[in-house]
Amino acid sequence: MAPLKVGIAGLGTVGAEVVRLIEEQGRLLSARSGRGIRVVAVTARSKVKKRGVNLRGIEWAKSPLALATDPNVDCFVELMGGSGDPAFSAIEAALKAGKSVVTANKALIARHGIRLAKAAEKHGGTLNFEAAVAGGIPIIKTLREGLAGTTVNRVYGILNGTCNYILSRMEQEGLTFAECLKDAQRLGYAEANPSFDVDGHDTAQKLAILASLAFGTKVSQSAIYVEGISSIKPEDLRAAEELGYRVKLLGVAVRTAKGIEQRVHPTMVPKSSSIAQVMGVTNAVTIDGEGIPPITLVGPGAGGAATAASVIADIADIARGVHTTPFGRPVEKLRETKKAPMERHEGGYYIRLMARDVAGTAAKIATHLAKEKISLESIVQRHPDGIDPTGAGKSSPMPIILITYATHEDAVRRALAAVQHDKIINGKPQVIRIEKN
Repeated sequence: MAPLKVGIAGLGTVGAEVVRLIEEQGRLLSARSGRGIRVVAVTARSKVKKRGVNLRGIEWAKSPLALATDPNVDCFVELMGGSGDPAFSAIEAALKAGKSVVTANKALIARHGIRLAKAAEKHGGTLNFEAAVAGGIPIIKTLREGLAGTTVNRVYGILNGTCNYILSRMEQEGLTFAECLKDAQRLGYAEANPSFDVDGHDTAQKLAILASLAFGTKVSQSAIYVEGISSIKPEDLRAAEELGYRVKLLGVAVRTAKGIEQRVHPTMVPKSSSIAQVMGVTNAVTIDGEGIPPITLVGPGAGGAATAASVIADIADIARGVHTTPFGRPVEKLRETKKAPMERHEGGYYIRLMARDVAGTAAKIATHLAKEKISLESIVQRHPDGIDPTGAGKSSPMPIILITYATHEDAVRRALAAVQHDKIINGKPQVIRIEKN
């Protein structure tokens, strides 16, 4: 067979690595795919930038759109990023021209995935995006193909290396969120403006894609409840350690009697669980399915080599003629999904209160919890060792840590609102949801 002719838009860290690997692993790719794979054209913002790869003999297209519609290109690879143009227009043009497309662009798939999947189905092309979620972990292929005959009940995971790095450092070294974030920025793990990562939006985009594959729903980032990690304190991580938990920012999509619940938030997971062992910038995804034990895939969530490996795996599938619907089933079979109110969420909770050291405080807290039928699995009360900063000679507020049995979020919110109304605690209660194995 004639070689698969590839055009690559975007020659950053990942794009350059893809070019290098195709050049160096050409014989291996040909043997595994049944045909050669050759980069015939590229495009990027700068033509003169040093990239450390050999581009001799490769055509330079004047724009992503020109590359996407080049009749000499069979497979268009988009590695520019961004949820809009030029990436969107170029991919759509390539699909409408009947070409196959590979992308690592999670933002684009989360926003326009359904429209692009329709174009791929209508015009006979393939839309592959393994590298869009969890970099080097083959989670897309696992959900779409490996578990095609399995009913998935829950998929959850650590999908953002920046947040996992920060929480790992906070736990291991007792540092504050601000200290760890500054260090993550210095090391290049966090952006100068880190809000997209630490506020949970990056994880939400990835979760939207996984939920679609797992449950046959249309990709909808707006259907996800999102909460970031900036409120987590070192004392929460110390308490988690003592109670047998570890705090992770998780993206969770779960099948419930009321529909598909999708949420991103700091979560306490048992230290005995596979996902609790994942530290640093590493990603992990766990799948719970009917008739099988939980499956956990662990690996690098970003980085040039890991992401490029997933991109090349997608290209190799196209070369060998593997053709699958982008989201595991035709777009017309995907169901609409609505945002599940977090008030309906049911599970265990960690609650930390800074209680005022006055008579009857603990009893009042217990009364409000009992009124909402909230049962406690454990309660830890720490004696204060400081003096009130007002100088009145009173003890400092006393930390009370509660672990609840499974209850509803609206009950927890009502109970804590009543506690705050009684003015028996200082500040805002800290609430972290617990995700059992």
